[in-house]
Amino acid sequence: MTQDPVDHTPETFIAWFREMLDRRGYSERGAQKRFARDADMSEPTVSRLLNGSGTPDPRTLGALSKALNVPFPELLVRACVVSQKDLDALRHVAPEALTTEQAAAELGITSPDGIAAFDRTVRGLRATEPTQPQRPKSRARNSG
Repeated sequence: MTQDPVDHTPETFIAWFREMLDRRGYSERGAQKRFARDADMSEPTVSRLLNGSGTPDPRTLGALSKALNVPFPELLVRACVVSQKDLDALRHVAPEALTTEQAAAELGITSPDGIAAFDRTVRGLRATEPTQPQRPKSRARNSG
């Protein structure tokens, strides 16, 4: 999501939600009930969203995301659950490097021999790469 100049408030969320319902044909009498059914939400939940009664929980926003085909992070910002600035900061957090043991475990390699073989393979592949900062070494045990 790009920087959104709108100052998101509960009121702007309600206005946006109403506009989204209108755009998708949920503007006539009984539309709230029909949207609730189509979105697999309760009618009182949809009513609370449209009345601004409290902050929507993540499960409700997940259902809205799916029903309105709007990215979940965008809904978090629009519903004032998280600020755009905080969301952008989260996107720029670099993941920690995995050790070869952790990578092996993620791949389902659990035997000591398998972990040792995986570690040797990774070290061999790393040796072919241009010089890079060293990553954490594995503590794989050789059982041989």
